[in-house]
Amino acid sequence: MSQINTIAKERILILDGAMGSLIQDYKLEEKDFRGSNFTEWDSPLKGNNDILNITRPDIIEEIHAKYLMAGADIIETNTFSSQSISMADYSLEEYVKEINLSGARLARKVADKFSSKEKPRFVAGAVGPTNRTLSLSPDVNRPEYRSISFDELAGAYQEQVEALILGGVDILIIETIFDTLNAKAALIAVQNAFSNVGKEVPIMVSGTITDASGRTLSGQTTEAFLISLSHMPLLSIGLNCALGAKELRPYLQTLSAKAPFLISAYPNAGLPNAFGEYEQTPEDMARDIEEYIDLGIINIIGGCCGTTPDHIKAFAKLSNGRLPRKIKE
Repeated sequence: MSQINTIAKERILILDGAMGSLIQDYKLEEKDFRGSNFTEWDSPLKGNNDILNITRPDIIEEIHAKYLMAGADIIETNTFSSQSISMADYSLEEYVKEINLSGARLARKVADKFSSKEKPRFVAGAVGPTNRTLSLSPDVNRPEYRSISFDELAGAYQEQVEALILGGVDILIIETIFDTLNAKAALIAVQNAFSNVGKEVPIMVSGTITDASGRTLSGQTTEAFLISLSHMPLLSIGLNCALGAKELRPYLQTLSAKAPFLISAYPNAGLPNAFGEYEQTPEDMARDIEEYIDLGIINIIGGCCGTTPDHIKAFAKLSNGRLPRKIKE
């Protein structure tokens, strides 16, 4: 059993919050994304947050440190889109390994600095959903069409995962899943990466319920999502993004009642306003999170879009001394 699994049985673990919204606070320009490495790059790079692992590592380290100071037990690498499919938008496919290695090493460096025997800190290698889907056609006039194959997606994920493991992550987190078939490709990639690298780490999986229908984008209910992935020996299964903490609660209750794994949640800071901004304060969001704890449905809690170190600090304070959900034997 991994160290993190042992700790999770004793207390609620705190995951970090949003990366992208904190990067926005730095008001970066094209030159920041290019750094000294990509001054002559033909494609615009602004908006490619993951390339900052190479061009502005100081900013990424600073964000990681802010979350650790706030009380996070687990920080995610800045690698949400760091596979060849997403990097193709910037013609950066050949830099996938370097981006992931750099992202993992940056997080590892900061986590080790804050880690202690009493409170070890962990690094989760972030593996996002890509901008493709295996279950749905991107062309409404051609329902049978797919823009990528299962093997192509699995291959892209494997390249990313191998680099994250080599970079020193403690966990892999396959997150923001809107299509379970994509997640299956990622999980096969993880198993292949374990074999190639010769090392295994625990796996977290986190899906996204897209709206009040209670389904993923590809149409699965929460229970169906769980059943589809229960054959894997996961550290945790959970939900993130799309909804605020209050709206996410009933779906977490479904997972908690049926899952043989730890349950994670990192909702958005409420629902976006007319300008796409998230306004829920740390105090307001903590009140919604407290209901998770009172109901005994959570083991790992953090934040997604719009959350900040102040949100994570509020969750850490709220969770202190409270018991985590117990996995039914």
